[in-house]
Amino acid sequence: MGGEQMTVVESGDALVVLITVASREEAERIARRLVEDRLAACVNIVPQVRSFFIWQGKFSQEDEVLLMVKSRRARFQELATAVRQLHSYSVPEIIALPVLVGSSDYLRWVAEST
Repeated sequence: MGGEQMTVVESGDALVVLITVASREEAERIARRLVEDRLAACVNIVPQVRSFFIWQGKFSQEDEVLLMVKSRRARFQELATAVRQLHSYSVPEIIALPVLVGSSDYLRWVAEST
């Protein structure tokens, strides 16, 4: 097995933000805005997830669309504000997970893109 060695580094402030939405159209609208406004370097849309949760005291299950957003901690507040403006839910899921390590080239691109 040959090939170049990938350089892996600690990420600093890179995040993966998870956002669920009601439809593909809503997902695309939010994704486009986040990337165009440089709040996200990339948004992946997972077309169908099944969510189970308690809402207003009742068990619920819904088919939703999941956005996986690559961004930075420094951009999170502005990103969350933009999502709330565009989102159809009164309480949207907008949660950020830290990226502990990753490809140095990819993380540099995320930082430059946001």
